[in-house]
Amino acid sequence: MSNLRVLVISAAFGAGHIRAAEAVIEAIWAKRPNTEIYHADFGAFLNKAFHLVIKTAYIDMIKYTPKLWGEFYYRTSDIPPDSLFQRFLNGLGRQEFISYIHSVQPDLIVCTYPTIAGVLAQLKEKRLLTVPLAAVVTDYAIHNQWVHQGVDLYLVGSQEVADGLAQRGIDPGCLKVTGIPVSPKFEIKLDREELAGRFGLDPDQPTILVMGGAYGVLDNAAGICRLIMQNKLPVQLLIVCGRDKRLYSTLEPLVRKAENRVLLFEFVENVEELMTVSDLMITKAGGLTVSEALTKQLPMVIYKPIPGQEKVNSEFLRRIGTGKIATTERELLQILTHLLENPEEIKVMSHAAAKLPRRTAETAADYLLGLFRQRNRVRKVG
Repeated sequence: MSNLRVLVISAAFGAGHIRAAEAVIEAIWAKRPNTEIYHADFGAFLNKAFHLVIKTAYIDMIKYTPKLWGEFYYRTSDIPPDSLFQRFLNGLGRQEFISYIHSVQPDLIVCTYPTIAGVLAQLKEKRLLTVPLAAVVTDYAIHNQWVHQGVDLYLVGSQEVADGLAQRGIDPGCLKVTGIPVSPKFEIKLDREELAGRFGLDPDQPTILVMGGAYGVLDNAAGICRLIMQNKLPVQLLIVCGRDKRLYSTLEPLVRKAENRVLLFEFVENVEELMTVSDLMITKAGGLTVSEALTKQLPMVIYKPIPGQEKVNSEFLRRIGTGKIATTERELLQILTHLLENPEEIKVMSHAAAKLPRRTAETAADYLLGLFRQRNRVRKVG
């Protein structure tokens, strides 16, 4: 039997789409080690200058003008599939895609970025592409950029997202609630005390993890850390700056003067360990970060969620009882003080995450491989 060939396409607009793709790849390889998997970046099919402009604009917008991003997000959330804007998006990189797909000859295509799902779905509707196509929705929000009739399988994070896609015309039989796929390493139970010892932490003292995002887009992360230190909250701090070197250099002198135990990191590959030793996380509400924390049963405080998908993700966390939302520094301080004075409430938030249905990248891989087997049987019968 020839090896299965899978093409996974993500995009470097934030790290979430890439991490979801990597989680799917890990899970497929765990089930079928001989699978040939090709992981492509959406940007590789675009003009380099154009790609740099839109990527920089996106990151700068969510960092410096989040209201403008929210306006763009909401204005495009209900645009019809035959609109001029949607046709423009669906045409991006189209010819390059066709050439690349012909060179790879995949048996299955998986997308973790909505625009590319639209491009490929349109190719399928025009019968220029016959390969089974799956889309992994990487937020707990519903946006029309994910709504494409040519997609054969949707993997979504919650029942609300599945219901929303069905209401927008997607066949319910194509919708599977798997949770947003995270790396299988987040499923492994780690020894908290052993890790605390390795990091030089006191396992009996509350530990707060501050995650600035891959590009440091957590609003005023330096101010948050200064707030905690200056108010002498009885906590240990783990601060991840990602690739934001300016944030790291800003925090270095604060860390040296801090009375708290503070560990400062740049971009890290061991987030699952940092989450294991933490009692609470202050973060932005990216879909993958949220899902990783839910898997580790780590309560969250979302600070100034960006309008759009992150605001919806935040409301999802508050609704299920695993997260709180702070829109000002004063509100953040009040929430942190209350939780530290009432540690049983942190445990309740953690238990709320534990009660969620266990949905893993392994489940997502099962559905993806099932889609391939189903389409393969249809081809053989035909």
